[in-house]
Amino acid sequence: MYAVIKTGGKQYRVTVGDLLRVEKLPGEKGGKLEFSEVLAVGDGDNIKVGAPQVTGAKVVAQILEQGKHKKVITFKKKKRKGYTKKQGHRQLFTAVKIQEIKA
Repeated sequence: MYAVIKTGGKQYRVTVGDLLRVEKLPGEKGGKLEFSEVLAVGDGDNIKVGAPQVTGAKVVAQILEQGKHKKVITFKKKKRKGYTKKQGHRQLFTAVKIQEIKA
């Protein structure tokens, strides 16, 4: 069984046992999360697609970690002008493990 969930402006196709990193969500390590924005649920040939969401469906996950991704460097330069600009950014994430899909 799989589900398509929406969180942090992105969509993820998940099954039970999947590990994924999503945009930072509130909660402590070891806590539970419920994703109620379920766009589709499928089991083999049976597929329920929501308009825009499947009513009554939710995905339960456990928080494994709150952390930061690797640093991304942005560098800008204008030739012959002496202009350079270097910035770094580390995006916050929440690592979760999908435990249950309720259709």
